[in-house]
Amino acid sequence: MQRVCLALPTMRACPGTIVDLAAEAAYAVATFGVEVHLLVLDTTDAAEFAKNAAAVASLAPTPGVFVHHLGEARQREFLSRVAKGSGAADPELLLDLMLPKAVAYGSCVNRLFLGAAALGCTSAHLRNDDFDYQVVDGRPMFPIHHELLSIGRPAGEAVAGVSRSELDPADADKPVMLVSGSFIGELNVDIGEIHEMDPDVYRDLVRLWTPPVWSQEERDAMVDVSFKGAGSEPFGTDDSVLGVPDIWDVYMCNIALDHRAYEVLPLLPSIQTIGSDYALLHALVHARLPGVVHKRHIVNYYTPERRIGAGFISYQMRFVKFLLSMLYLYPVYGGMIDLGRGMLDERNELKVEPILDLVRGTFDWDRAGNEHCLDVVDRSYRKLGGKYAELADVVAGQRRQLLDEAQEDAERWAVLVEAWAGMVAAARAEGLGADGATG
Repeated sequence: MQRVCLALPTMRACPGTIVDLAAEAAYAVATFGVEVHLLVLDTTDAAEFAKNAAAVASLAPTPGVFVHHLGEARQREFLSRVAKGSGAADPELLLDLMLPKAVAYGSCVNRLFLGAAALGCTSAHLRNDDFDYQVVDGRPMFPIHHELLSIGRPAGEAVAGVSRSELDPADADKPVMLVSGSFIGELNVDIGEIHEMDPDVYRDLVRLWTPPVWSQEERDAMVDVSFKGAGSEPFGTDDSVLGVPDIWDVYMCNIALDHRAYEVLPLLPSIQTIGSDYALLHALVHARLPGVVHKRHIVNYYTPERRIGAGFISYQMRFVKFLLSMLYLYPVYGGMIDLGRGMLDERNELKVEPILDLVRGTFDWDRAGNEHCLDVVDRSYRKLGGKYAELADVVAGQRRQLLDEAQEDAERWAVLVEAWAGMVAAARAEGLGADGATG
């Protein structure tokens, strides 16, 4: 029986989301006859963890659905065993890369990947803790419907499960490594308020994340589509396309990935940095592996703590670090485009060595681009005034640290990439442990 992992990382109380995901898991079992492991990796404090645990306890047992809810202590114990079992020279460093004290989007997804490997799953189906499903005639539009039709299958076989195919016949034997929808609703980076306050400042800031080698016209066109997903048009009818996806059509919180992808390349373990969880998608797309995109978009929304006080400063600093990360990521992505199918081995799966070489090549990149980036950020935030001027003071006070951390993030990613195969093997051998799974 096919075993899959429906995965949720969370750092807040989200009992409603847990209940909704359990319904999606039950749908998958009833529709496709698979075994679903709902894996919730929870780094909340005790009070919020208790709310999530109560939601798990309230779930009606469903044959074929197994729920695993791991708090931070249980995750640390699992990851410690994996790091030690990986054979790496510095398991404590690996543990820090996987479970840092600060928020790390890539790290939390990497933990899900190792959890899926430990559970013996062949695919991971990723969601987040601030979304809703679209509902049509009382029925939630579960993305897992399209995901399980195609993920992991030879592309030539997956043709039968999609609305239309743009597949190159030469790719028929290649596996479908990703299936993704997008999102509607709020921007997936919480900067809409800046656009409302001053569209020109918004454009100046968003332009900072565009490739500097592009023309001004290309960069402005990218600004116009950035962070908007599928816009605001609600679900109409099911539609799915098989072919080489466009990177703009895939969304990391509404995606299924085959284990032969995430067991090769981990995500960046950057702390306090949004957008650090897309490198694997770039590798798959630029290697021109087949994928499926569909229209069961999720509805994105933001929780209010990100928009006031310390929560505002914390989130916006993650956006600043995202802008700085591009100096090191765009050379990697550009190299991936140049390599194309050269990133694939004889089984049409990703090779880690050429990607690792690209990452290592960025370590000594000239920081002038990031110096300019911070100058524009400072000028832009001060023009907005109010809480954004206060944010500018915080950025200015951490300027040297931010520049250093952007470079260190690339170096730490290389360490993790080097150790990843050993960690995956150790996770498989160790198992997730006696985590009190319910099913």
